[in-house]
Amino acid sequence: MAVGGLLAGLAVGLLTGPGNPAGLPLYTFTAGVLLAIGLYGSTHELDAADVRENLRAVVVAVTLGVLLKAALISAVMVLVVRGPEAIVLGIAVAQIDPLSVAAMGARHRMSRRAKTLLSAWASFDDPMTVLLSFYFAVLALRAGGGSGTVSMAPDQGAGADFLLTTLANVVLFGIALLVWHLVRRLTVGRRTERKPEPGAEGGGTGSAAARRADVLASVLVVVLVLVAAAYMLVLAVALAGLFVRVGRFKPYVNRAVSGAFLVAACLLGVLLAQGIDPLPGLALGAAAFGAQMVAALLAGPWLVPGISRVDRYYLGLGQQNGITAILLALALEPQFPGTAGVVGPAIIVVNVLHYGANRLLDRKLDVTPPPPPPALPGGREKPEPYGPGPYGPETPGPGTGGPETAGGAAARTSPAAGGPMGTAPEVI
Repeated sequence: MAVGGLLAGLAVGLLTGPGNPAGLPLYTFTAGVLLAIGLYGSTHELDAADVRENLRAVVVAVTLGVLLKAALISAVMVLVVRGPEAIVLGIAVAQIDPLSVAAMGARHRMSRRAKTLLSAWASFDDPMTVLLSFYFAVLALRAGGGSGTVSMAPDQGAGADFLLTTLANVVLFGIALLVWHLVRRLTVGRRTERKPEPGAEGGGTGSAAARRADVLASVLVVVLVLVAAAYMLVLAVALAGLFVRVGRFKPYVNRAVSGAFLVAACLLGVLLAQGIDPLPGLALGAAAFGAQMVAALLAGPWLVPGISRVDRYYLGLGQQNGITAILLALALEPQFPGTAGVVGPAIIVVNVLHYGANRLLDRKLDVTPPPPPPALPGGREKPEPYGPGPYGPETPGPGTGGPETAGGAAARTSPAAGGPMGTAPEVI
């Protein structure tokens, strides 16, 4: 379906002719809505207890991890682009797309702990890269002798942009959390004492009060997404997803995430129709995928002590790019012409590398099932041994009894019976 959306967007872009859609307010707002949906959908799937358990790893991953990846990617792009915009390109693809991670869901074979880390990493590094992109974009403009502001950033200056945007995210999250607690306080006292159904969230989910709470929570989420999309306060949405739950409407959230992923693929097609710069895009995509491998393989054991080697491999191959990179490319294009033509191919390269590398690792880890036990005379299968014993973890030892053969007794060869193995049968 994503490929179909990509081709549809490419067709629309070719039919509508050249022109950068970044200047269209509806286009930018739509991209913001998709990003907010993806962030909420990704963090909504997380267990708050799991996040608290891995809080140090999550914080380090979305701060130092993002900075490390951005520095590695930018270092490569400086050699290719040779300009201050190389830093902006490095930040634009330093994040992991939450829509792709949420769509991956339970189909992945990582452990629950590794999935929690990757989902939290993907959810919270998006708003971090958006903030850093706006900050370093202004610095890059000044370093290049340019002027102006990024299309979705305020115009108070780089430092003021970062601080004000972060503060606004915190305030919006605080308001959403306050409203959520008020909703729960108004409804929890009216809930009936009813045993929750298996898989349901909370108690008394069948009561009318619980249904009203779920409806109010859903309305709160919709309003929060729209406000965050209008002012690019996506960090507030990611944080709210950990606490504000919609109960019975959770399947609709998952459908919205899938739909947003499809629309994002369509937007990518429109973006690619405007023209591409393949060689820098190839270098940017390869650098982004490699930076994730370096960050995960080096920092994985420190971020999550005791993490398995398989989980570390999958985290290293976890780089995916999508709507956030598209959004940033659209926002940066007016001040850095050619950004869209580089980021667009890079997204394709990263996702192709992700798909191919994960498929190869899946095949490498596949274990061929053991052959069935040999059949005994008469067509019967040899019974499975049982019980601990000196001949293996599941074989009976002398004197313990065991399954009889067709002759009425089970014979075993043992060196204890005298002579080399196989020279004297010991009947047990």
